[in-house]
Amino acid sequence: MAWITASGVVTVFATLIAVAVYSPLLALQEIRVTGTARLDAEQLTEAVDSQLGTPLALLDFDKLTDDLSEFPLIRSYVTEAVPPHTLVIHVVERQPVASVMTSDGYVLVDPAGVEIERTEARPAGVPLVEVEEGEIGDDVFDAIIEVLLALPDPLLPQVDQVSATTMDDVTLKLSGVGQRIVWGSADRSELKARVLERLMAAHDPGASVEFDVTAPLSAVVRPL
Repeated sequence: MAWITASGVVTVFATLIAVAVYSPLLALQEIRVTGTARLDAEQLTEAVDSQLGTPLALLDFDKLTDDLSEFPLIRSYVTEAVPPHTLVIHVVERQPVASVMTSDGYVLVDPAGVEIERTEARPAGVPLVEVEEGEIGDDVFDAIIEVLLALPDPLLPQVDQVSATTMDDVTLKLSGVGQRIVWGSADRSELKARVLERLMAAHDPGASVEFDVTAPLSAVVRPL
């Protein structure tokens, strides 16, 4: 009797597993996309809808990755199966950090130098990086982006332009009266950010001055 009972339990479990894996009762019928702003959620849904009708346990996530790779604005994503019929794709979009002027207009880029969009007018809310188009993603560009990411959060929206000819002479121009920050290289950026924050707090925001934090332990403030 014990063996019969055990055999029956195993059979029941095997049946339940087979139903869960292969049954159309748990087939994919709805795909939802969250987290999109610049991307069109409907286009993302259409890109992966070939898996509709597939049981949730048999979804081809390698194919899903291939399908979504056509959208460079996706920085990352997480999938969530919601039985009985739904797949939710939580998308994290690339966020712009700067714009670059080119012969075709302005290119909005993320910290990795990936193009987010092109516009004829200069995008608002991000600094303009002065580099040649072919230099996006090179060492000088990377140094500029590293500096921007190290800035105190309240200061970043005030940056109007950033320029550099080498990795060691990053300079930022602020909006308003045009205060300038000579940053130098991206080395010791965390310390430079703290020093800069204190220097700016001690000076009139309307004063036309230059903050030189190239050597953060002997920073200099000079009139423009």
